This record gives sequence, structure tokens and C-alpha cells, in this order.
Amino acid sequence: SGSGKSTIANLVEKKLYAEGRHTYLLDGDNVRHGLNKDLGFTEADRIENIRRVGEVARLMTDAGLIVLTAFISPFRAERDMVRGLMADGEFMEVFIDTPLEVAESRDVKGLYKKARSGELKNFTGIDSPYEAPENPQLRVDTTTESPEDAAERIVAMLVG
Repeated sequence: SGSGKSTIANLVEKKLYAEGRHTYLLDGDNVRHGLNKDLGFTEADRIENIRRVGEVARLMTDAGLIVLTAFISPFRAERDMVRGLMADGEFMEVFIDTPLEVAESRDVKGLYKKARSGELKNFTGIDSPYEAPENPQLRVDTTTESPEDAAERIVAMLVG
């Protein structure tokens, strides 16, 4: 939360649409209100959340869509699992690299405050770990790059 994932993904989707590309954006907020509303934030539920998203993304990719996913996917093993679901060349890992203090300063939903008070458990970066990608295809430093510039770089990698 607060890293800029959704903002950047929405910009990427708009740019791809403007180029006539067929896309679908799976966003953590939306998916958790529907497909994954039965899941909480335990480690097991987080793993299942990413597994389901990966399966849906694979189905949509098989149908010819460019699928964008904007999720906190805190564990390397699950990112690798989703990569394994996709055909070669159909998975691109983009690391939206935002320091915790920056994400926390953008906390429009009040989630960090709840996590720090103990009201919200298993919150990534507070009381649940985040395993940063070791070799993402693209790294976006949100402290130095605007969402617009990041979106341009992502689109260039996807269709360039």
C-alpha cells in the first residue's frame, strides 16, 4: 500500500489501450473485494491470493490479453510460481521500489497507522516480511521517477 503500484499500472493500461492493445488490469484492491473476498492476510491466504491471481492472469493471457497485475506479492516463491504458470516471455516482473517510510507517508487508506497500532495484523513491511525481487526485469524507484515516466518505460519493455 502506498508504493504507487495501482497508479503506475493504471497509466500503463491507458497507454496500451491508446495503442490499440487489449489489456486487463488485475488490482489487489478490486480482486480482494470479489474473487478473493474469502481470504484474509495470513501467510497462507496471501499465498492463495497470488496463486488465484496467477491462474486468472494465465487464462486471460491465453485469450490474447496483456494482463497487468498490481499486487503486493511479498514472497519470492509465489512470484516464481506465477512465472512458472506462464509461457516463456509472458511474465515480466516489475519491482515498484518504494522505501517503507515513503509508502507510509502516502497512506491515504490509513493502513499503516492501523498496522502500527496492532489493529491490522500481517501487514507487509510492518509485522509481515517482504522479500524484494532479486532480478526483476524492471526496477522503478518511485523516489526519483514519476509514475508517468515509469509507465512509459514499462510500455516500452512490453511492446518495444
